[in-house]
Amino acid sequence: MPATIYDIAKKAGVSIATVSRVFNNSAKVSDKARTKVMKVADEMGYHPQAYAQGLASRKNNTVMIVVPVISNYFFMEVLSGVQDKLSQLNYELSIFNISPNKDIEEQVEHVLKRRWAEGYLFISIHLEDSQWENLKRYNVPITLIDEHYEGFDSVSVDNAQGAYRAAKSFFEQGYKRVAMLSALETSKPIRDRMKGYKKALNEFNLSFDEKLVVKGDSMQRDGFTERAGYEAMTKILDMKPMPEACFCASDIQAVGALKAMQDTGKRIPIIGYDDIELAEYMGLSTIRQPMRDMGFFATQNLIDRMNNPEKAISQTIYSPELVARSSTEVKNKKTGS
Repeated sequence: MPATIYDIAKKAGVSIATVSRVFNNSAKVSDKARTKVMKVADEMGYHPQAYAQGLASRKNNTVMIVVPVISNYFFMEVLSGVQDKLSQLNYELSIFNISPNKDIEEQVEHVLKRRWAEGYLFISIHLEDSQWENLKRYNVPITLIDEHYEGFDSVSVDNAQGAYRAAKSFFEQGYKRVAMLSALETSKPIRDRMKGYKKALNEFNLSFDEKLVVKGDSMQRDGFTERAGYEAMTKILDMKPMPEACFCASDIQAVGALKAMQDTGKRIPIIGYDDIELAEYMGLSTIRQPMRDMGFFATQNLIDRMNNPEKAISQTIYSPELVARSSTEVKNKKTGS
């Protein structure tokens, strides 16, 4: 099996973003890191020169991932699925990291205008429908992951359904005051998961209380961080009366939330969202997204589109499942003790 940039990054002890910058001749890489990456690439028989030659010919057998946050668990899980598929084929992989401090649509257009790849995987890039429609004019193969728009191939998960299942599981156990540990309200994942949370409330004839929707103060990565989860759970545990349980908008926030419970000595049942690998080892109940499968099948869709531009649009929407672990096994314990 040929070496990939993921293998090179692991052996060199650097991020995949650094490897991608080295192969793109970016100036934002130290000489030491560049030398180390190229040495490892040579040892593993990886030849980035072919990548450079492809750029000149505009026919480069390259797939580019466009992603807002490289260093999160969700992306790494999806990436492993992308790599699984590309390792079977003769395609290179490049990565473009979207800056959160600049206009997202402008950055996406910047990438597409330069034709750096034959096909593009957009992971967790959330735009309005009018913006996606605007990007169709570039007439390049694009597949969306963790997003849905009628005009492009896509692989996503029903976020509203996932949140509904999490909240419903608490209500079925008799809990009534269930908090939602949220993130940036305007982010698409939060909008969708809020719909599911409210749907479950309505089904059990419970009123929506905006005070039970809590986010952290840190808005890095739209609040989907351990720090934000810690901050939000600290607020939840200080409420009077304290919520009986909590649905967390992501596993990574739940990691911080669990630490807050440990530090305060208070504990309530908690369910996360994603089922990253870490969740199993922490005993975190969660809503499972098939992240690896999403990466694998999205890449297959993209390759099919690259080989056959006229094929029918393919859109896959997974239904997430609840995975119960020890973090929800505290119903009979005294809350807050």
